[in-house]
Parts: sequence; C-alpha cells; structure tokens
Amino acid sequence: MDKETIHYIITYFGNLMTHDEKLALRYQIFTYKTSNNSQLKKGLTDKGLFNTSPKTASLLQNGFDEFALNVAQRILAEVPEKIFFNDCPQCNRLARTPFAKQCRYCGYSWRNRVTIFRIDSVFKLTNRSFYFLGEIADGEINPGQLMDLAILGLDKKVRIESIEFADRLTNGKPWNGVDLGTNELTEGEQEFLKQKNPIHCIIPIILLPHYK
Repeated sequence: MDKETIHYIITYFGNLMTHDEKLALRYQIFTYKTSNNSQLKKGLTDKGLFNTSPKTASLLQNGFDEFALNVAQRILAEVPEKIFFNDCPQCNRLARTPFAKQCRYCGYSWRNRVTIFRIDSVFKLTNRSFYFLGEIADGEINPGQLMDLAILGLDKKVRIESIEFADRLTNGKPWNGVDLGTNELTEGEQEFLKQKNPIHCIIPIILLPHYK
C-alpha cells in the first residue's frame, strides 16, 4: 500500500481507528509539534496530554510509517465497505479527498458527473423497489443515474429509478433523508446488502455521458 493511500485512509476515515490507535496518533502529533519546544512539551505533559501507555508505545515502536501502514491495513481488512476511494474516472488515480471532483494528476474534472451519497441503511418494501436510505453529502441526484456498489462488496452499478424524501427524528432532532429506489438487484444481492445494516458509508452516484 502506497503512502498516499495510507494518508487518505487515516486522514479521512480516522473515525474507524481504535481507541489505542487514536492515542498513538495523537502522541505522534504532539511529539512532532513539541520536538523543538521543550516548554510546550512540559505544559502538555503537565496537563496529561502527552502521556503514553505501554500499549500506545508498542504501536509506535517500529516508527510512525509502519504504525500508519498497520492501521490502514487493519481498517481495510475489517471494514472495507466503510472506505470510499474517490478515484479519477479518467486515470484511476486517487483524488486528494473523498469529495474532490478534479484530479490532481491528469486534471480531469467530474464536477457534474459524480454525487457523493452517504448511506445509512437499506430495505425492501413489499411489491416495491429496493431502497437505499441516506443523505446527499455533495452534489445532486436524479433518476437515471447509477449507484456504484463496489464499496459494498457488489461489482455492480444499478440505476436509480425513484427518489423519495424520508423525514424522521434521529436522537430527537429532525433528519431529512433520501430514499433511492432500484429494481436491478437480485433477491440474493438484496439479502447480501440487508445483512450489512446499519451500513454508514459513502458511495458515488454516477451520471454517465449518455444520460446527460
């Protein structure tokens, strides 16, 4: 795994790190920032912000690069469906952020072709479509666009056939969700996705050139 991919995972999907991994990362950051400032280091230490446990120290014993690699590999092995690699449609290289829409390498822009959708869960209504419930993180969605389900473990792109609004309360607060319906999944594929609930990951919604 290259350093670019490791940085991308830890920077934008750091919520998937364990408690000890987060402590080790914080320790590394404090060490770097106070390497030439003994007064700052003492102040942070006195406040209990610079202490480390044997577990934290063991994670960093072979250096930060190996620690970061181990964290990225663990996340990909345990929860690959929660990582969204925003690859350029033109050259397939990784974009700078999950929400970038222009490639830093070849310059290709997909600003009006890809929307980012954050999935909360999936469900099936009797005699109706199979639905993806979530919210739009960036862009806009229209019928006819395609959902790329590779991040969920299905090598398949399905057409969005219906869009419905799903208002509800979450933790006592109003939440305006969106239901995206499709009829292009087999029963086996539907069961496979339902077993992943709750999902909590992001997927790209693609507008292919001939749908423009």
